[in-house]
Amino acid sequence: MSQPILQTDPQLNPQTEPYVSAGVLPRRFFALVIDFFIIGFIGWVAAFFIIIFGFFTLGIGWLAFHIIPVLPFAYYTLLVGGSGATPGQRACGLVVRQDAAFARPTLPQAFVWSILLWLSFLFACIPFLLMLLNPRRRAAHDILSGLVILRAGQIPY
Repeated sequence: MSQPILQTDPQLNPQTEPYVSAGVLPRRFFALVIDFFIIGFIGWVAAFFIIIFGFFTLGIGWLAFHIIPVLPFAYYTLLVGGSGATPGQRACGLVVRQDAAFARPTLPQAFVWSILLWLSFLFACIPFLLMLLNPRRRAAHDILSGLVILRAGQIPY
């Protein structure tokens, strides 16, 4: 009855690289690219509708352009906090889980994670370099928010 939560691959060293973290780094990159395209598409659609709305309201509706910078934060917070992965992460076979119990992230955790993710870009992506040194491939925003990104097929629940 004392089975470990994470199964390890016998070919990998369990102390240095857990099986659920193997291959996560390139998948995270491609998931980020997919999510950027989705966020860009949502932004363009929102801008189009705001322009149309602005014409009908004689320019007052153009104040809604102020919501466009909030879209990436809302995208990551609601999708990671709600379903545990963004569409890009799901397409690449990744899930976001809490580090301690592998439960789905809460909305406050997802919000902190998304704020720290975008702050990582603000600091010239230097906090992402931590992924190269960490055996579980966790970036600074993952560690500070208490989340971990794992391969979806390797989690038993």
